[in-house]
Amino acid sequence: MEETYELIDNPDKPQYEFHLEGETPRLEYIKAKDKIYLTHTEVPPALSGRGIGSALIGAVLEDIDRQELTLVPLCPFVALYLQRHPEWKRLVLKGITIA
Repeated sequence: MEETYELIDNPDKPQYEFHLEGETPRLEYIKAKDKIYLTHTEVPPALSGRGIGSALIGAVLEDIDRQELTLVPLCPFVALYLQRHPEWKRLVLKGITIA
């Protein structure tokens, strides 16, 4: 069973975050009108290999969907996640191809 973590949108940074075990995995973004550009995913080494990055991206995509934003995935890890979870490609800006 996949663990669930509380997603925090920190617009001051601007990034989405999980807070766990004293660490802050994060997904940095730029919002512009109705678009969100996901620019960088970072999971602290102490938490790597546990699927936390994927859980973070999944939670962020749910939030983007809820806000009806258009996704522009600039982060390679986000693009890889979209390849593995094609159901989320519907959020991606038209004209952007995720191989």
